[in-house]
Amino acid sequence: MNLLADRSPGRIFRAFLGRQHYIALMGMFRVYPHPVENLRRYLTGRGEYPCNVQLRTPLGLVAPRCFSHHDLLTINEIFCRGDYAATTDQTGVVVDIGSNIGLSALYFLTRNDRAKVYCYEPDPRNTGKLKENLKGFEARFELNCQAVADVAGQIQFGIEPTGRYGGIGVKTGTYITVDCANINDVLEKVLRENRIIDILKMDIEGHEIPAVLAIRREYLARIRRIYLEATPGAPVHPEFFTQRQYGDICQLTCRDSGGA
Repeated sequence: MNLLADRSPGRIFRAFLGRQHYIALMGMFRVYPHPVENLRRYLTGRGEYPCNVQLRTPLGLVAPRCFSHHDLLTINEIFCRGDYAATTDQTGVVVDIGSNIGLSALYFLTRNDRAKVYCYEPDPRNTGKLKENLKGFEARFELNCQAVADVAGQIQFGIEPTGRYGGIGVKTGTYITVDCANINDVLEKVLRENRIIDILKMDIEGHEIPAVLAIRREYLARIRRIYLEATPGAPVHPEFFTQRQYGDICQLTCRDSGGA
């Protein structure tokens, strides 16, 4: 939810009538030690940045650094609204494609003290911030400074000031050339080291569906859950997954509840 364009009382009230926004609101009071201050920041877009935002997690308090109001939006989506919801026992091996400044990885890493997260983020301005936000978790995450798609090679990557909305082929006006890994090469590498992948999260600005459709069957059989920031027009690998849409997030869950 982006209220920056219209912060009128009526717009704010109507926004929280939606189920996903009601869930986010309730989550703010559960996750934030100082919910009123963060709710004010969230709704008004005001406040000084960068700033550290305290969050309650299963491992205790953490305080990731927000570099703009857009990062606070991301925190709310992940920690409060539960876009990539994962319980303690569901979070072992995670592949986080489109890690941005590390907020989704931080969510997964704080579900328990054993989760391992493979991060993929090509924007060099984001990777430094990611390392700052994941300080103390170095033994449990691996950073790969690459984009990921259904192709491999050097590609043009659009970047913009917030670091949140750039991507492959995104028309931002400012571009860099980055290394892109094929999704199957990424999964092959992770699955050489692990029996299964508990969660595959993909937030790659419009390339989620082509990438997930390109995944080989032998790898799909070893993934428990996939989160896509996309709205597929048809079932995605229905022979392997049940599918549910939560707002902008598509959740694919392995049909074999016992896992691979």
